[in-house]
Parts: sequence; structure tokens; C-alpha cells
Amino acid sequence: MEDKDEGRIIDAAMSRFMDFGFNKVTMDEIASDTGMSKKTVYKFFPSKETLLMSIVHIHLRKVEKSVHEIVASDKPIEEKLVEIFALVGRTVRKLSRPFMADIQKYIPSLWREIDTFRRERILSQLLQMFKQAKKEGVFREDVNPDLFYMIVMTTIQGIMNPQVLSQQSFSAEDAFRGMFGILYEGVLTDEARQKFNLNNMNFTSQES
Repeated sequence: MEDKDEGRIIDAAMSRFMDFGFNKVTMDEIASDTGMSKKTVYKFFPSKETLLMSIVHIHLRKVEKSVHEIVASDKPIEEKLVEIFALVGRTVRKLSRPFMADIQKYIPSLWREIDTFRRERILSQLLQMFKQAKKEGVFREDVNPDLFYMIVMTTIQGIMNPQVLSQQSFSAEDAFRGMFGILYEGVLTDEARQKFNLNNMNFTSQES
């Protein structure tokens, strides 16, 4: 029963945080959404910050598991690249601007943890995949995988920055899809480009 109640709290809090950001949401509102007393919510999560950290850590573990499954699969490298970028795109799609901005502003230590996780545990997998793509002739012969990795990393860092996105009319998902198309049109061979179809990428919400 306790696991079920904890899950309800996490789901309710995530919905609130995505709609209104972290700062404006109260534990009273989360308790009301679950139909529980605030005392019960506090039994599972002593503070709103603790609740947020639990949500973030659960999400990061799910994303990491999905990345490892993609990398370890026997699929061709072009299919792996489609799946890994679709996964990152879906992840970005779930995160609202108020949510990201509030974490960066009010809990900078958690934002740094997310940023480190993204770079060291997720995106670092891309470099090896890029090198494999070059070796298998999926990338053009003149493409430097290390340089391309740096370009992708820098671009994703910008897309994930709430201060940058707040000044634009497009969403993080739109930015990611556009970045993906522009970058990969330039590095793929003609044959690989036909297989590596941006329209086949699934950016809709799925369980990560």
C-alpha cells in the first residue's frame, strides 16, 4: 500500500511541477490532488525538495536504463542513433520551461547533478556511437566524430538551458528536432541518410 501511495504522490507532484514549475506548487496542493492528508505526504517526503529530488532521480534511472538497452542491442548503428535521439527528444519534450527554470534557480545543486548526469552517463555514449558510425561508413569519410560530438553536446546544452529557451518562440522539442535534422543532413552518407529518416523518429511520450 505504501508503495502505491508513494507513486500517487510522485505522479501528482510531477503533474503540478510540469504545469506550474516547482516554486509555486505547495505540498497542500499535492496532498489535495492525491486525496491524502498533508501529514501522509510528509511521511513519505519530508519536504517539497525531497519530493522533487526523488522524482528527478527516478526519471534519470529510467532514461539511463533505456540508453543502455539501445546501446547493447544488435540493431544497425543507424537505427541505434535514431532511437537514442528519439529518447533524448522525448525526455526533453516532457520537461516544461517553468520546471527547468525553477530547478536551475532554486535548487542549483540538483540542476548541476542533472547536467553532469546528462553529460557523463547519457551523452558520453554518443561519442562511441559516432565513432562506430564513421567506421561502418554511416558518417561521411571527412567527418571527425570527436568534433561532431562536441557540436552536438554544445547544441543540446543550449537547448536544455531554460534561460535560452525563454527567449525563443519554439519549444525544446522543436529545437531538438530542428537541430537533429540540420546536423545529420551534413554528416551522413547518401545511403545512410535514406535509412536515417527524421520522420520516423517518435518524439511522443513513452515510458522511458
